[in-house]
Amino acid sequence: MTSSSSTFPSTRPEPDRRRWFALAIVMTAAFMDLVDVTIVNIAIPSIKRDEGASFSQIQWITAGYALAFAAGLITGGRLGDIHGRKRIFLVGVGGFTIASALCGFAANPEMLVAARILQGAMAALMVPQVLSIVHATFPAHERGKVFGLFGAVVGLGAVSGPLLGALLMEWNLFGLEWRPIFLINLPVGIAALLLGRRFISESKAPRALKLDLVGVALVTLGLLMLLYPLTRGRELGWPLWGYAMMAGALVVFVALVAYEMRKSARDGSPLVELSLFKVKSFAAGIAVQTVFGLGLGIFFLVWTLYMQFGLGWSPLRAGLTGVPFSIAVSAAAGTSVQLLVPRFGRKVLQAGALIMAVGVLLYIWESERYGMSLASWQMALPLVVMGVGMGFIVAPLTDAVLSEVPREHAGSASGLINTVQQMGNALGLGLVSVVFFGTMADRLAPAEAGPAFVNAFQHAMGWVAAVMGAIFLLMFALPARPSAAAPGETVDVTEETGERGEKEPVLVP
Repeated sequence: MTSSSSTFPSTRPEPDRRRWFALAIVMTAAFMDLVDVTIVNIAIPSIKRDEGASFSQIQWITAGYALAFAAGLITGGRLGDIHGRKRIFLVGVGGFTIASALCGFAANPEMLVAARILQGAMAALMVPQVLSIVHATFPAHERGKVFGLFGAVVGLGAVSGPLLGALLMEWNLFGLEWRPIFLINLPVGIAALLLGRRFISESKAPRALKLDLVGVALVTLGLLMLLYPLTRGRELGWPLWGYAMMAGALVVFVALVAYEMRKSARDGSPLVELSLFKVKSFAAGIAVQTVFGLGLGIFFLVWTLYMQFGLGWSPLRAGLTGVPFSIAVSAAAGTSVQLLVPRFGRKVLQAGALIMAVGVLLYIWESERYGMSLASWQMALPLVVMGVGMGFIVAPLTDAVLSEVPREHAGSASGLINTVQQMGNALGLGLVSVVFFGTMADRLAPAEAGPAFVNAFQHAMGWVAAVMGAIFLLMFALPARPSAAAPGETVDVTEETGERGEKEPVLVP
């Protein structure tokens, strides 16, 4: 039977009028998570001083979050598909809020590390639902605008954390020093819980799914076997068992793929929807996300260590120095999807990688020229250039990866997107031991510490520039132009045949 849009009216339901309130709520939660990833960096010297934390414990405070986050994201996305994205989102927000309280009241570095791991696990339930709820709530013609807003929030959240953390530490609320950087999540989380219950509509996958427990175990085991040795390798002297674990992780991932293929054929309910990788834009975008996350993982931690330990700046000065970066990322991310990508396509993302690389190289040049006397205003130019490049990547890339993904796999797809970015981030944090601390002597005299941190920063930034070059090349695998019609935009379909149609999510009032 042949049908046309002129003969048959669209069967798509009217968009939920509460969708913009729901968008504000889920973006606030995403912002809270992104701020929490970077806000800790600015507090590192204070935590090290007040709690007597070692550099290896400091690394675990940052990497432990990324490890738990990466290990649980795919599972979190699938749980949202099965049990309802609103329900799992609210569970994640509640758990994240409780974990934030535990971080804020941690009595020692070990408790703080454990609470950060719990925080990462709860974020793994919360974050995948953000893009899934957006994907299921907004019609296709509105998603470009929404992803542009989302990209701006991502950029703002990722780089405003240090400034917010610096202000909270400068104010020293109730004499708590660094602890308010976590406790500030409590009122935000409670508000998100109350408003989310009212304004977010429930959505699930359109067919019954089951949680793939074997897949969960294999994904978690593989990621931990890969990331744990990288994070602790230098501290332990790169033991042989670490290399063996990383090699074993590859075996586990091969076993995961084989099992998921059988699982999909048997009952159609795998943890990782391997059919997504047949979508060229998704597969290419996943590769770019992984490498991009690696570069950011190196940069943000090393940048903070450089300014505070290398140049001896206060947290507030370090935080204020990042303001031009924050403004540039937000401005570029907010305009790239709407104005540039429709006209220039993939070239915008590739330009972003090259621009960011130029900014990194300019930063290295300034650091070498001015050394310990480098001023905040002199950093503004390379930071603005880097911020524009990052903004050109972060918002269009999210849209490109999800643009051709069927809605019924939105949870699985967003879980994979966030997983690979966090896996890249954790890999970057692990590589800090090699590309940053690996260039310094184990024991430094006070007079040697500053120059050593400056030299280590320059070396690590060289790695970041190389990562941007790799991203530029990987982006050739992305579609040259955005699709002429957004997925699901409509169309020549009847409910009986479902020809060319896209399954709508199950909406529960």
